[in-house]
Amino acid sequence: MADAAEAAPAPGDGSGRSARVVLLGPPGSGKGTQAEVLSRALGVAAISTGDMLREAVAAGTDLGRLVEGIMKSGALVDDETMARVVRERLGRTGPGAGFLLDGYPRTLPQAETLQEILGAAGSRLDAVLSVEVPEDELVRRAVARHRADDREEVVRERLRVYREKTAPLIGYYERLGLLRPIDGYRPVGEVTAQMMAALAGLASLAPLDRAAGVTA
Repeated sequence: MADAAEAAPAPGDGSGRSARVVLLGPPGSGKGTQAEVLSRALGVAAISTGDMLREAVAAGTDLGRLVEGIMKSGALVDDETMARVVRERLGRTGPGAGFLLDGYPRTLPQAETLQEILGAAGSRLDAVLSVEVPEDELVRRAVARHRADDREEVVRERLRVYREKTAPLIGYYERLGLLRPIDGYRPVGEVTAQMMAALAGLASLAPLDRAAGVTA
C-alpha cells in the first residue's frame, strides 16, 4: 500500500480549496485515530477540541487567559467561549484551507454556531462522517484498556451523555444532506476505506481513493 501522506493530493487540488469535514462518533469509536489518517491523506489539519483549547492558552491572548482560567477551575468551557475559540482557530486555516474537526460540535447549539461561523467566512461544511459502533463493543474496547476511569459503569455513563447531547447531531446533519454513516465495527483499514469512499464524491477530492492507496 502506498503511503497516504506521500501520495495524497495537495490541499484544494483541482478546485482551489480542500474539504471541510466534521467527525462524529461516541467515545471509543476510533474517530481520533481516523482523524490522524485522514489528515495525512487529505493534506488538511486535524483539529480536536483539546488542541484548540491548548493552542488558545499557549497563545497568551485575552481569549487564551479566559480559557485557562475556566480550565483551571475545573469547569467546562461554555458554548460562547468555545465558539470564540473555534472562530479564532478556523480563522487561521487561511482561504481555501480544509480541516477535520474532531470533538466539535458536541451539541445542537454548537452545530448551529459552527454553521454561522463558516457562513460568516463565506465557507461551509462539505461532509460529516458519523462513525457507528454498537454500545457493547464500545464498552468492551474501553474496559480492555484497563484504565482506572474506564470501568464499565463510567463508560456507559459517557455513552449516555453522548446519546443525549451529541447523537441528535446525526439527524441535524442528515437533514442538511451532509451526513455520511460509517461502520466503525470493522478493522481500522476498512473504516478508513469507507471514509475515503464517502469523501471521494466531493468535487475537490475526486481522486481520493486512488491517491490514498485504499479501496472501498
